[in-house]
Formats: sequence, structure tokens, C-alpha cells
Amino acid sequence: MPSGRKCKRVLAIASGGGHWVQLLRLRPGFAGCDVLFATTRRSFQTDLDAGARFTVIPDCNRNEPLRLGRAFVKIGWILLRERPDVVISTGAAPGFIAIWIAHKLRIRTIWVDSVANAEELSLSGQRAGACASLWLTQWQHLAREGGPYFRGSVL
Repeated sequence: MPSGRKCKRVLAIASGGGHWVQLLRLRPGFAGCDVLFATTRRSFQTDLDAGARFTVIPDCNRNEPLRLGRAFVKIGWILLRERPDVVISTGAAPGFIAIWIAHKLRIRTIWVDSVANAEELSLSGQRAGACASLWLTQWQHLAREGGPYFRGSVL
């Protein structure tokens, strides 16, 4: 990194399972950045290098309003405390919450829709498009003018 240039602060956030695996595949793109990884299970910290910054967020979905509320508060607190330069998510509901709040705080955001959604965008992905600075799909045939855009996949 050029001297005098401050490293970017990144919040990389995703639900567990495939969303988390796909987010981890984006790690080379975070080189030189100060990254905080956030996901729904403490045990996923073992997927990261020793010393990587990590936090746990509540798991939630649209059918669980109380959990959604808890996730909203926790993720909002993380964003206010960390003040990242960019938020990136591969989904699902916790990632959308982060993208939405970050958009309101005028933080740049990147949504990478799940590779599992081969026929149509995920519900979170459809909604994230309205507030993501960069809205991506991993399937070329789902790309549209105005987004989501296809720039490759993380398979």
C-alpha cells in the first residue's frame, strides 16, 4: 500500500452456511484492509486466520420479527462503533440489514447475491439492490442493466 494511504475499514458480514463460505472466498480482495468479519455462529471464527477480527451477530429471517429487531440493533451498533469505509455481504437477512443501515449512514456497500440463487435473485438480494452501492450476481444470465451486475463468481 502506498505510504500515507490509510487502509480501508471493511465490515464483511454474512449468515452462516453457504453465505459464510462465499464471503470467505472473497478474502483475497480484502488484502491490506482492516476487516471485521461478522456472522451468526462463534464456531465460524475457526475459519479465519489467527488474530482476524471477528464478531457474532444474531441469526434471523423475515419470519422472526424479534430476532430481526435484535439483529438490527446489534448490527447498527457495530456500524456506529466501527465506522467502516465499506460493508460487503453475501446474504442473507443479517447481511441485508447491514447493507440497509450502512446505506442510511452513507457508507459504501457491496451486495454479492448467493451463488445458490441460480434461477432468480434471493429475496434479500432483490431488496439489497435498492440500497447497495454495488449490486452483484454470480450468474451471468441474472445480470441486468442497472443491476445486478455480473463480474464473475466465487465458486
